[in-house]
This record gives sequence, structure tokens and C-alpha cells, in this order.
Amino acid sequence: MEESHLLMTELPSPLTPSAGRGGTTLLHRPGHYYHLHQPHLAIPTSQNQAILQHNSGGGTAPHYGTDGTAGLPAYTISQGGISSRHQLHPHQVHQRGTAVTHGQPAASTHVSSLYPEILALIFSYLDVRDKGRAAQVCTAWRDAAYYRSVWRGVEARLHLRKQAPALFASLVRRGVKKVQVLSLRRGLSDVLKGVPNLEALNLSGCYNITDSGITNAFCQEYPSLIELNLSLCKQVTDTSLSRIAQFLKNLEHLELGGCCNITNTGLLLIAWGLKKLKRLDLRSCWHVSDLGIAHLAGLNRETADGNLALEHLSLQDCQRLSDEALRHVSLGLTTLKSINLSFCVCITDSGVKHLARMSSLRELNLRSCDNISDIGMAYLAEGGSRITSLDVSFCDKIGDQALVHISQGLFNLKSLSLSACQISDEGICKIAKTLHDLETLNIGQCSRLTDRGLHTVAESMKNLKCIDLYGCTKITTSGLERIMKLPQLSTLNLGLWHVR
Repeated sequence: MEESHLLMTELPSPLTPSAGRGGTTLLHRPGHYYHLHQPHLAIPTSQNQAILQHNSGGGTAPHYGTDGTAGLPAYTISQGGISSRHQLHPHQVHQRGTAVTHGQPAASTHVSSLYPEILALIFSYLDVRDKGRAAQVCTAWRDAAYYRSVWRGVEARLHLRKQAPALFASLVRRGVKKVQVLSLRRGLSDVLKGVPNLEALNLSGCYNITDSGITNAFCQEYPSLIELNLSLCKQVTDTSLSRIAQFLKNLEHLELGGCCNITNTGLLLIAWGLKKLKRLDLRSCWHVSDLGIAHLAGLNRETADGNLALEHLSLQDCQRLSDEALRHVSLGLTTLKSINLSFCVCITDSGVKHLARMSSLRELNLRSCDNISDIGMAYLAEGGSRITSLDVSFCDKIGDQALVHISQGLFNLKSLSLSACQISDEGICKIAKTLHDLETLNIGQCSRLTDRGLHTVAESMKNLKCIDLYGCTKITTSGLERIMKLPQLSTLNLGLWHVR
């Protein structure tokens, strides 16, 4: 580090014994020290000065008074790690920053000499595996590694093949509130009893989860649980949703992707009981039809107001849905921010017209919706849609005219996916000249695109960060070189593109 650089280090006031007299900050330049209460770090000099042994005497470590005569215990970062330094009088520090004690360099001590709070802060940046390894080094590291701040936001991944009370106690001690069960041979109730304040439970892929297991586990209210993932739990039916709707009233995020036995009745139960739900994933729930969406939207007497708080809805591969479902969405789910309709092959341009009226909608995924055409894009643009992300990849009825409509109305777009659409340079030039805020452009497998289109993109889309050109066989190194000069570009996908 250059000698002109400074580092400001300060302990939080609860760690500062003299905080009542006003906390001070250390400014450390090689050869110079300034006022500090309980210093914990100091910069190494440009000469990598020797690391000194911390004074092992008891009591509170001294700090500088206003006269600057007290000793200074400090920590320094060297190539060998973080260590503490011996208490020094200011005149013992050499002008070039090399510290000595009675003419002899002092030995370095272990990083565990740091305050436990500082160790915990360091450990919080480690991945989960390394957090566990750190806890096995020594007693001081173990105690610091058990600080709840170290494990904040961590999801524990468990194989539960036998009783594990010690494991659950360890999770509770560390404040872990998110659990993913990778395999479950014991009852689910063991998890809920062992970690009583659970906030997120991920059971995705646990094929042996049944209605009976769900019913036995959720036999009382769990007010802290706000996320539940049952994706690919294929034995789960509407019976489980009845128990979930009854006892998990605070649920905000429910994943049911691949639960192919869920029906419209299950959605009626969700609409009746889960009024705080914000995110719902129903991908590949093949029995769900327009009637089920009407339940969610609160358009039936039994559901009262429906799920008015819903913000994110995934209906991917729900192939029984038609344009009528989108009419229900537009009438009842007025706070919806994103909807995924990919692979819903019965959706047409008329359904898109309903969505165009939703002022809250920001993300729309129509990937592989075979009946969406240029007309649907006209409806979006003319309806005043404020969407920022649009995916019409593999919609083979989308052509250059769709891009004309997009360029004339969807000015808020930041992400646009057009992979495998029937577009050419003409259409790309249209959007390049108007969508100046676009950050992501996916135009892979658009075989009619040439260098001309890429040149226009490079000239006009200065905010572009990510572009997909996989399978664009007519582009050459000339177009690629222009794209590479975009100032914000960070991701470029060429796939198996061959340079010509």
C-alpha cells in the first residue's frame, strides 16, 4: 500500500469501554498514530513491518490520552494474516514504520487475539463449509463462529435419516431460520419441533412427502414460517393445501411447481386462507384451469377477496389455461408485478390485451407461446404497458413488425428476449434507436441477423450489459468487434459460434 493511503478504523460504540468520553478514530500513516479507543486494526506499512507480540497483561488495553503518551496495542495485517502488536510507546515506532521492542522484533500472535465480534465479522464473509471449519480450529474461533450474525441468511441443508436433536439444537443456537431438507426418512414434524422459529422450509424433491406427513406436521399455527417450497413433491394433493391454508396464515412464498395432483380446489383453499401470499409458483400443475385462476383473483363468492397481495405468479406449462384466465388476472390480481406464462400454448394475442391494462405489471414471460404474434405486441404497446422485462423467445409468429410496435410504446424495457424469433436487421435497428435503457438483449438463433444490426446496436445501446448471439450464423468478427466496444458490456454469449 502506498504511504499516502489512510485507513479509518473504529469499533462500534458497545465495544468501546471509553465510549462515554466520545469515541475516536484511528488514522494510521506509516510512522504516525492518532487517537483511538480500543484499536483493533492498523495498516501494515509499505515495508511490511515486523508484527509485535500483544501485551499479555490483564485489564483493559490502554488508549491514547490527549497528551499522546499512553501505549498503543494494535493489530496489523501482514502477508501471514491478522495479528496483534505489542503495546508500544510512540517513541518506539521507527520513522519508516518498523516497530521494535528493545531492539528486537516481537513475535506474531494468532488471529484469535482479535475481539470475538471482529472474528464474527470476518467469519460472516465465509461460505457455509468454511464457517464450519473455522468453528473447529480452537475454542475462541468456535465461540465467535456461533454468533448469530455469522449465520444470518444461511440456509441449512439437511439429510434427516435418524433422530438429530443435537443438530437442531445447534441450528437454534446459531439462529438459523432457513432449512432445506435434502432427504427425509423421519417425520417432518421433527424438523418443525426442533427448529421452532423456522422462517423458510424447502422440501423440494422430497418425493416421499405425502398428505399424511404434511397433515401430521402442521397441526398447529406456525406464525414465523413465511416461505414453503414443495416443488416436485408429487404425492402432495389439495388435502395438504387445506392444512397449509389453515395453519400457515403468514405464508408469503409458496412453491408448488411440479405438484401435478393440485387442482382448482387447491387454489380455492389458497385464496381462502393465505391472504398474505405474495409469490405463488404453479408451474406444471396440469389440472389447474381458468376456474382456479378465478379463485385466486377473488371472482367467486367462496374466496371473498382472493389473493389481493399476490405480486409474482408462475403459470409455466399450465396448458389448460386460456385467455379467460388472463382476464381474471387483470380484474382481480391488480398488484401483480410479474407473470410467467411460458409454454401456455392456448394463450393468444387477445389474452395479452388483458395484461396490457395492468399498470403494476413489470415482467411478462411468453416464451414458447405459439399463438402470440405481432398483434399481441401491438396491444402491449398501445395499452400503455410499463413492463421492464419481456420474453417472447421461440414465438415463431413474432417478426420485425412486433419490434416496430415495441419501439413505439415499450420505452421502459431493460430486458428483451427474442431468441429464435423471425426477426432481421430491420427490426433490430428499430428497437436500437428507441430502447436506450435496454441492459439485456437475447437474440440467439436469429439466423437472419447480420453485422449491420450489430453495428446499430453498438452505436445506440450504450447501456447494454448482456447480449446473447448464440446461433447467429451470419455475423462476423466485424460485428463482434463493434459489440465488444460497448462501455457497459459484461456478458457476451456466443455458444458454438464459428469465427468467419
